[in-house]
Amino acid sequence: MDVLPLVALIAASAAIAGAARRTPVPAPLLLVGVGLIAAYVPGVPEYDLDPHVVLPLILPPLLHTAALESSYLDLRANVRPVALLSVGYVLFATLVVGWLAYLLIPDLPLTAALVLGAVIAPPDAVAATAIARRVGLPSRLTTILQGESLVNDATAITAYKVALAAAVGEGASWAGGIQEFLVAAVGGVGVGLLLMVPIHWLRTHLKESLLQNTLSLLIPFVAYAAAEQVHASGVLAVVVVALYLGHRSWQVDFETRLQEAAVWKVVGFLLESAVFALIGLQLPVVLGELGEYSVGQAVWYAVAVFVCVVAVRFVWSYPATYLPRVLSARIREREGDMDWRRPLIVSWAGMRGVVSLAIAFSIPLVTDDDEPFPARNLVLFLTFTTVIGTLVLQGLSLPWLIRVLKLPGRDPQEQTLAEAQAQNAASQAAEARLRELMEDERNSLPGPLQDRLRTVLERRRNSVWERLGQSNPVTGESADDTYRRLAREAIAAEREVFVQMRDERRIDDEMLRTLLRKLDLEEAAAYREVEE
Repeated sequence: MDVLPLVALIAASAAIAGAARRTPVPAPLLLVGVGLIAAYVPGVPEYDLDPHVVLPLILPPLLHTAALESSYLDLRANVRPVALLSVGYVLFATLVVGWLAYLLIPDLPLTAALVLGAVIAPPDAVAATAIARRVGLPSRLTTILQGESLVNDATAITAYKVALAAAVGEGASWAGGIQEFLVAAVGGVGVGLLLMVPIHWLRTHLKESLLQNTLSLLIPFVAYAAAEQVHASGVLAVVVVALYLGHRSWQVDFETRLQEAAVWKVVGFLLESAVFALIGLQLPVVLGELGEYSVGQAVWYAVAVFVCVVAVRFVWSYPATYLPRVLSARIREREGDMDWRRPLIVSWAGMRGVVSLAIAFSIPLVTDDDEPFPARNLVLFLTFTTVIGTLVLQGLSLPWLIRVLKLPGRDPQEQTLAEAQAQNAASQAAEARLRELMEDERNSLPGPLQDRLRTVLERRRNSVWERLGQSNPVTGESADDTYRRLAREAIAAEREVFVQMRDERRIDDEMLRTLLRKLDLEEAAAYREVEE
């Protein structure tokens, strides 16, 4: 196996994603654009989007990282809008887009049209949430978009399986489709519920951090494979397990949390970068398989399907937002009035992604009668154009739309004040506990060490309040910035001494690594104390 193309893909996509941080263009869009161009550069190898790789090996860790960073409490508080989007909207879009394709494209069977509808129904909110964080979208909207992206793939994959069974001649009925959907949903949640407690128990009882992190990397694959083995939704199993682990992450050893955060940040960054680059690189494959359809026909169908996909989300979002308030006084009382701008943002944030392409590429070449799958090449083309169209048009315009609508985002001062109040309460509890422990003679410490413990607590409590104050009139730095700079300079001086002593053979490399690790942890602690 030639691994050089794979290494080149990962390295190039990571470099492009890193460069995107210095531009106003979101990384997913820049990666897709570069992929489209690179697909026709001589010497660039062909990269096949294999659904047998994307669905079981790339989707689970991406879902796992997204769910770990999500809030179980926030999702529970917004379960109604999340469910309406991740289940109701996906099924609605499958039917409407499929019916339009059936009416629009001659000789396209309804079953094959519904396959197309299921394929392009689920939005991929990775790009949307990345943009939302970047421009400061209100936290509730970000939660709704995140929650939708965690669950809608399960709905779409199940709808796709039902439509595909009918299209290839295996036979399917409405009752059978509903039954399969319920089995997948209930089974996926059930597998997640069964796995989450023993996995968390293992995480809290393993004492070796390397083993803990190995387990962490295996969790999404184990959850996905276990659910799929019993024909349940692997997506839901991964999400349930990750939400539980994220909600109880405070019970895990601090060293494991630090390592896990770093590991999953790298894994998520590399996978997301490579996935969006892969989307652009599929252009030659899709165009080369159009078959009997002319370019003009294919473009007309693509524009019609794209417009339908965008419009259907608006048609669903506004009634789904306002009708529950009209029908339920309890919802009106609990959630208050809804600003019309919020469903507009949710409607426009319906960008499609790699899951749609992966599902489309998994469509079989032939039916059970050994006949070619009807219009398979056209379905691939329409999926690709819808993904690219939504990413480019909606992705580029979403930040502008958010700025124009002037949605109130998170107030930094309010956030800092809430953090300061929480830290103050925690510090008071810590000081009370410390006084209680110091009264026990078994915990006696020399005076300087006692003072250091108290100083650390006081510093943590005061650092957040200082962030609300003014900057240094001489340097323009905040107190946090000055603290971090001085801590970094002092630790750098210590580090230079350790390296010099190693070079003079006064200490060996093993001791140097031990000393440097302690300094690294101290530097990380100094940054966390004043982290914004």
